[in-house]
Amino acid sequence: MLENIDFSKSVDFLKGEIIVIDKPLTWTSFNVVNKVRNIICRKLQLKKMKVGHAGTLDPLATGVLVLASGKYTKLIEQIQAGEKVYDAVVCLGATTPSYDLETKIDQIFEYQHITLEMINEAVDKLRGVIMQSPPKYSALKIEGKHAYDLARKGKEVILEKREIILSDIIIQKIELPYIHLQISCSKGTYIRSVAHDIGLNLNNGAYLYSLRRIKVGDFSVENAFTLEEFEKKLISAEIISDTHH
Repeated sequence: MLENIDFSKSVDFLKGEIIVIDKPLTWTSFNVVNKVRNIICRKLQLKKMKVGHAGTLDPLATGVLVLASGKYTKLIEQIQAGEKVYDAVVCLGATTPSYDLETKIDQIFEYQHITLEMINEAVDKLRGVIMQSPPKYSALKIEGKHAYDLARKGKEVILEKREIILSDIIIQKIELPYIHLQISCSKGTYIRSVAHDIGLNLNNGAYLYSLRRIKVGDFSVENAFTLEEFEKKLISAEIISDTHH
């Protein structure tokens, strides 16, 4: 079983380590990879080092971002295939073009009439295997261009629906207009689209207010390092830095 880096043992970034980071808000996944790579290269006095991530988190999301170094970058697809678990807060009564707070609210709806039964029914429709429309503001490519670039320029964006699995959606708390959910899902799921679809199922509007990824496969946020913790641990760690293997 793959495990998060253990600083109590000798660490070998070239042979391969898994590094689970608790991604900070507003950082892109690419920013985190760059930062971790720079920290490692500085410590080992290397010019370059292979580091990749297993599954993007949007800048406005926090939580588990699994990174792999050295030869372990070959395991990224295997890690990405693991089930993801998110804590999500959905806001009813409004929509945004990006389905989250990256873009401004473009429509407002009355939501005071929405009952717990209606919310349960709207969520029930999304459980299991479904065909999901990805958000127009996504990194998916259309003829070589990112969908979000086209959307920002006001161009028409048509993305094909994809089959995903929402194995569980637990309603944890309702404080209208906010619904707190825990969502377990397959690779390729857009939680922003889940939020949007809840709005559609209620004949209303909804967008993703906040998102935290708490699990990717066996990797959990409880065992994740903040970037500061990772850097601090690395300073005192025993590193194997033989560059010839």
